[in-house]
Amino acid sequence: MAETIRRAEPRDAGALTALMHASSAYHGEYATILEGYQVTAAYIAAHQVYTTDDHLGFYALTGDELDLMFVADHAQGTGLGRRLVEHMLDQARRAGLSRVRVVSNPPAEPFYLRMGAERVGTCPPKPPRVTWERPELIFRTGA
Repeated sequence: MAETIRRAEPRDAGALTALMHASSAYHGEYATILEGYQVTAAYIAAHQVYTTDDHLGFYALTGDELDLMFVADHAQGTGLGRRLVEHMLDQARRAGLSRVRVVSNPPAEPFYLRMGAERVGTCPPKPPRVTWERPELIFRTGA
């Protein structure tokens, strides 16, 4: 897969929201965290949001935190997630960030660890939407 990763535009908001809500990682016990959540044009304008042209994957870097990262279920295992992480880390380095924080959905933690993140702690539940502990990780950018 050699999709172009580009800066998201306001017109991408609906497709990114749909990709996020289609993620099987957020069905079942983890569904509550995304209930009613949308990637809006305003969110895209305010943050570093990058997507592939075909909307198979995207991420959002908000300051020094990876706020969102999604890859379509059928595109997982193709290397797209790795490409998105590498792109994100390059953007973080360009911004002068020495690290990027990730508060991960528990099933995504192994992916982030494979990509080179380090677990630094755990974030407590925030009921009613988040009733589980979440791994806190960091990527070091080398900047």
